[in-house]
Amino acid sequence: MSLNLKLHSGFLSLALPYYSCYSTPRTRHLRSRNQTVPAIRCAKRTGKQRYPSEKKKLKLKHKQVLNDVSNKFEGFWRLSKLAVPVHKDPGKDFIGVSHALLEEITKVLEFPVASMLPAEAFTVVRKSFDARKVLKEPKFVYTVDMDVSKLLDLEPRTWDFISRLEAKVGSVEHMLHKRASGDLINIIHDCKKVSDDTLLRKEISSGSEGLYKYPRTRKPKVAVVGSGPSGLFASLVLAELGADVTLIERGQAVEQRGRDIGALVVRRMLEMESNFCFGEGGAGTWSDGKLVTRIGRNSNSVLAVMNTLVHFGAPANILVDGKPHLGTDRLIPLLRNFRQHLQRLGVTIKFGTRVNDLLIENARIVGVKVSDSKDNSQSDIQKLGFDAVILAVGHSARDIYEMLVSHNINLVPKDFAVGLRMEHPQELINSIQYSELTTEVQKGRGKVPVADYKVAKYVSGEDGDALSGVVTTNRSCYSFCMCPGGQIVLTSTNPSELCINGMSFSRRSSRWANAALVVTVSAKDFDVLDLHGPLAGVKFQREFEQRAAIMGGGSFVVPAQKVTDFLENKLSASPLPPSSYRLGVKAASLHELFPTHLTDALKHSISMFDEELPGFISDTGLLHGVETRTSCPLQIPRNNETCESTSLKGLYPVGEGAGYAGGIVSAAADGMYAGFAVAKDFGLFPADIESILGKAQAAGFAKY
Repeated sequence: MSLNLKLHSGFLSLALPYYSCYSTPRTRHLRSRNQTVPAIRCAKRTGKQRYPSEKKKLKLKHKQVLNDVSNKFEGFWRLSKLAVPVHKDPGKDFIGVSHALLEEITKVLEFPVASMLPAEAFTVVRKSFDARKVLKEPKFVYTVDMDVSKLLDLEPRTWDFISRLEAKVGSVEHMLHKRASGDLINIIHDCKKVSDDTLLRKEISSGSEGLYKYPRTRKPKVAVVGSGPSGLFASLVLAELGADVTLIERGQAVEQRGRDIGALVVRRMLEMESNFCFGEGGAGTWSDGKLVTRIGRNSNSVLAVMNTLVHFGAPANILVDGKPHLGTDRLIPLLRNFRQHLQRLGVTIKFGTRVNDLLIENARIVGVKVSDSKDNSQSDIQKLGFDAVILAVGHSARDIYEMLVSHNINLVPKDFAVGLRMEHPQELINSIQYSELTTEVQKGRGKVPVADYKVAKYVSGEDGDALSGVVTTNRSCYSFCMCPGGQIVLTSTNPSELCINGMSFSRRSSRWANAALVVTVSAKDFDVLDLHGPLAGVKFQREFEQRAAIMGGGSFVVPAQKVTDFLENKLSASPLPPSSYRLGVKAASLHELFPTHLTDALKHSISMFDEELPGFISDTGLLHGVETRTSCPLQIPRNNETCESTSLKGLYPVGEGAGYAGGIVSAAADGMYAGFAVAKDFGLFPADIESILGKAQAAGFAKY
């Protein structure tokens, strides 16, 4: 077996202007002088790791940047990689321009006195925290936009220094215009205004009134099934553009959902349709509220999503933080504001309503059958007619998948990941990552962010017996949904099944840190258990959720094991270390939960994680089982341009439950694009959305 390092955990980024990570001149010097320093490998290759073709492209881009600066005294200059030592910075919550930051700007401009630079001429667009051990000291790293006109107005003596400023890719770049990025509501209103003005000019020039207007005989009736991020954003787009939207949610609004979750945690009463998975906002509502994404932090679509969240109540610093998160306490009022806006637009919202079946005529969807989600007998089924149905269910809506299969709608199994959730005392993770800076955390109220980690290893099964000879395949092992200052929660939707996840509040002030440690699984792994067909991945999940429930002994008690005992294949002695999981833990042999080849992959990876994070393997580290719902185990094929199902006209599968997103932001972006695609199909939006928001990006595997 060979294990290759894929990602270093020491860089705790709150902000990355262009790349997923970077190296400073100091680290480059260390690597060239001492080859024992571990290389940092990222999603994007850097330095010597770049292919010759990539180096050529970068060289051409650098040349283009230099040639594009026609007038240095117009527009904006973006200054990146401005590093401010922790002891000089006001702290993680400050996103203004401090004197220490002005000192770093003077170094770039070669301006003599920092106090002479007007702070009003500079805007912080990104802020990160770099605590890698290879650095001399931890630093906050900034990206700043410099308004040249404002700077010259306020301090004319900077003229000579700007004239000598040279563009450099990734650190000093010139922009004639600062990219405008508004919230989705304003973007739509601006597009409608431009379209209406264009149509009016056409009418006047043709001498006919109303000839170029959109068809207004009847508003298209669109059902959106699911009120997670993709469903909410699809509903917002369509409602703003004039469609008659009905939002159908099997769970409850956040107020009632909170009470149902309280009953689960306190009295072990599971509402199967209103819980940590189902309800307003989707599974992400009671989570860490992470807003990190792999579809391009600086893309127009992501910026539109982020600005829309701010519009509905998210703090403005999520636009600056490189690792933005909201926390459950901030998501709940945000969702309430979102709902009220949809209702003002005329959206009909049906909470506690389950979709039981589709109404199909001539190979086209014409509506849905629904019933009260609390009525298991389905005795009072209603038929609702619609022109289109956006299927925005989450990845736990297994009954929906079974219903789709009954209609011969194509579902394709896809790879996902399963594993266990590891919990440590947060103070231990702070100490591992920050050393002497641990005292600056102060349970989320200090200068530096609560420490997290992100680790990944690549396991190769080329050696045959390395994975017990059962499934010799290559797979990734990585940390998933790391929740600093968080807690472990139950995400089961059936009393006979047990699965868990992590969540945090905005301050991340809990005593514990938890993260799933998962390994990728594929059709080969399903075959080992004789699981086949489009729902093989779902059956695979259920198998281990049921095993975990039996191991826990019932009543939603979670099986747990010390990480040291897991590695040695022995049952942990009682009492176990304290756990944040409020329904109780029971000592169990988690090393017997998964097939041997998956357990071996997890063991080898945990051992390698300890090399990256010394102390990761400790008596205080407690593994909890089981984590199975990291992403959707299948994909519903659709047309890339229209988002329409390839199997059924009028059906638009979107978001995480359809296999096209991984996380809050990518799901919201997918719902947004689908909303525009449906609106275009019905003549509500004649413009090209890609010219406004760019091309839709696939989320791929969600590793966060």
